[in-house]
Amino acid sequence: MNRMKTAEKAIPLEKLMEQLPERYTLADRELIQRAYRVAEEAHHDQKRHSGDPYINHCLAVASILAELRVPPEVIVAGLLHDTVEDTTITLTDLRRDFGDTVAILVDGVTKLTKLPRVSRGDQHAESPHSGNGSEPEEKIGDAKSRKQDLAFETLRKTFIAMGDDVRVVLIKLADRLHNMRTLGHIPEEKRKRIAQETLDIFAPLANRLGI
Repeated sequence: MNRMKTAEKAIPLEKLMEQLPERYTLADRELIQRAYRVAEEAHHDQKRHSGDPYINHCLAVASILAELRVPPEVIVAGLLHDTVEDTTITLTDLRRDFGDTVAILVDGVTKLTKLPRVSRGDQHAESPHSGNGSEPEEKIGDAKSRKQDLAFETLRKTFIAMGDDVRVVLIKLADRLHNMRTLGHIPEEKRKRIAQETLDIFAPLANRLGI
C-alpha cells in the first residue's frame, strides 16, 4: 500500500515537447506551449490527492496522446481538457484563443464525463464531490446483469456522443489511463468502483478502437 502512495512522477513540459512527432511544425509546437501556459495558470491553485500540482495530470494526458501520434490540436485539447469543468475558463475563451477544433474537443470530453454511470475517475483533491459518486443499491440476484446492461448502455451512449470524432474518446481514454495509474492516492472503495468501471466501459471502448 505504501508503494502505491508514492508521489506521482511529473512529466516536464520539455519531455512532452521531445515526444511530439517530427511532423509537427514550429507553429504547432508554439500552440502546445501556449496551451500548457494557459492550463498551468488555470489550474494553479488545484492539487491532486497525491498533493502534486494538477497541471501534472494535464501533462501526463498530453504525453499519452503524444505516444499515439495524434494531430497537434488533440494534444492542445488534452492539456486543456479539464479547464472548462474545473476552472473559470469557458468554451468561448478556448474558441477565441485556440480555435473551433480545440473548443469542440474539450466540450466533447466534458460531455463524455457527464454521461450516466461514467465517473470522472480522477484524484482532484479540491473536488471530493462527484455527480456520480453515489449509486443506488441493487438487488443481489440481478446486480451482475444490471451492471452489464448499464455498461453496454453507457458504451452505446459514448459512441453516440462522440459522433464521428474519435479524437474526443482518445482524450478521455488518455485521461482515464493516467487516473488508473495513480489510483493509489484515493480511498479503496472509490478505487474499486473506478477500476470496475474501467473494465466494464473504457477497456472495451479502447479495444474497439484498436488501442
